[in-house]
Amino acid sequence: MRIPAFGIELDVMPLDTAVAQISQWLSDQPRLGRYVVTPNVDHVLTLKSNEAFRQAYTDASLRLIDGWPVAKAVSWLANVHATTVPGSDLVPAIFSHLTSTGKTAGVFLLGALPGVAEIAASSIEARWNGISVVGTYSPPFGFERDAAECKKICDMLLEAKPDILVIGLGAPKQEIWIHRYKDQIGPCVSICAGATIDFLAGSKKRAPRWVRTLRFEWLYRMLQEPKRLFLRYAKGMILFPAYLVQEKLSRK
Repeated sequence: MRIPAFGIELDVMPLDTAVAQISQWLSDQPRLGRYVVTPNVDHVLTLKSNEAFRQAYTDASLRLIDGWPVAKAVSWLANVHATTVPGSDLVPAIFSHLTSTGKTAGVFLLGALPGVAEIAASSIEARWNGISVVGTYSPPFGFERDAAECKKICDMLLEAKPDILVIGLGAPKQEIWIHRYKDQIGPCVSICAGATIDFLAGSKKRAPRWVRTLRFEWLYRMLQEPKRLFLRYAKGMILFPAYLVQEKLSRK
């Protein structure tokens, strides 16, 4: 189900449906290059002021909700039951689905600090039979403004020929980059997945399941990285409710 909200369209579906859709894309012949984004509150607010980010969202193949505030907002706005599909759940679920159905896939990990993706690669291959990591790369700071560096990354991807590209560069950088270069990397399915590579490597810890169930994963993450996340979450708590009310009134 595709629901218009906050100036874009959001794909409201459970995790297993999203996994099945991506699995189908991987089996398509000929396979098309596609990319998936996972909007949270920070993304929704950034979309208002960043045209390149908004265009990247508009052209994405799937826009899956990451974060219960956005899910609750969409449920209220459209009178539907919206659930969350965070990238950190989606990527492992895809690997598990492919393994359980006897399929294989090559994965490229783009992002995280130097050395982290290599650890994540070892973890992935040890955990999921049939999932092989065909390449990793940690781009230097500011790479997105360097045409030569971006071409280097595209060439690496063309040579590696991954089925799945996991991008962990942070928003809005990862979404804008894949939108700009999606036609230069080969027909893979790219997933903009934030800190997922770090989670798979164990360099960052996801909140325990009970914390996620209580909807306090944001607090757990902020306590891990207060300098980076405090202002982002504070901004969201102040601005998002007002934006939500504005969106509701505009629908009337």
